Amino acid sequence: MTLSEYILDVSEATFETQVVLKSFEVPVVVDFWAPWCGPCRVLSPILERLAIEAGGDFVLAKVNVDENPNLSIRYGVHGIPAVKAFRNGELVAQFHGAQPERTVRKFIEQLTPSEAEQAVEQAHSLLATRHYPEAEAAYREVFEQDETNSEAALGLVESLLIQGKGLEALSILQNFPPGTAWVRAEGYLPLASLLNEVEMAAPNLDLPPLEASLYQAGRLIGRGNLPAAMDGLLDVLRQEKSYRAGLPKQVLLALFSLLGDQDPLTRKYRDELASVLF
Repeated sequence: MTLSEYILDVSEATFETQVVLKSFEVPVVVDFWAPWCGPCRVLSPILERLAIEAGGDFVLAKVNVDENPNLSIRYGVHGIPAVKAFRNGELVAQFHGAQPERTVRKFIEQLTPSEAEQAVEQAHSLLATRHYPEAEAAYREVFEQDETNSEAALGLVESLLIQGKGLEALSILQNFPPGTAWVRAEGYLPLASLLNEVEMAAPNLDLPPLEASLYQAGRLIGRGNLPAAMDGLLDVLRQEKSYRAGLPKQVLLALFSLLGDQDPLTRKYRDELASVLF
């Protein structure tokens, strides 16, 4: 990186690219200032020095409020200097007024991701691009080093489930670390439980018809044949909506969550699920 890449003069025309989109790569700290502002002349050199010192761990974007009034209105800047930090396209932290260097330094340190956070972000990318074994390995490395990392735990569960590995996924969910990720993780319990049942079931087990259909759906998930599995789950619901306290529905919802709202399978089978239930 060159010095110009550490510190940028940003305008209304370039803000979306140089701040919002750039913040998906590294944190971006925006300094709202003006040439006539005395406190700005105290704070700005501190921010610039820390940006150079960080060597690209974050980018400093400078916005002259006199030249870019719409940005001040958009982000509620009522006094300057105002400092606002962006990560992943969102405003995540801010402070107002000139602050001592130790305070500014602490503010910056809280924005820059740790090695574990960076590793989890890389694993997220692998999962999003459906490199499932590679994502599993990346999440596992972080989780084995820190079993309290709920984001790594969630990612590991998701990468296991999408590959049909219910036994380990269920074990992680049953001992899931505290954190906001549990809200999403909890929704995977029915899927993990079904996959675990199927994995543990004896071969050629004689089952009632609906249970056999449910188990077959679980086997199809394990083989990666999600359309056939979803068809099977819907067939069970058509025959008995409340079968096993609605387990087929809960498994479908977990699959939708794994695939994401925009996946064609999610969109197709969510509509079919609604038609069956309502």
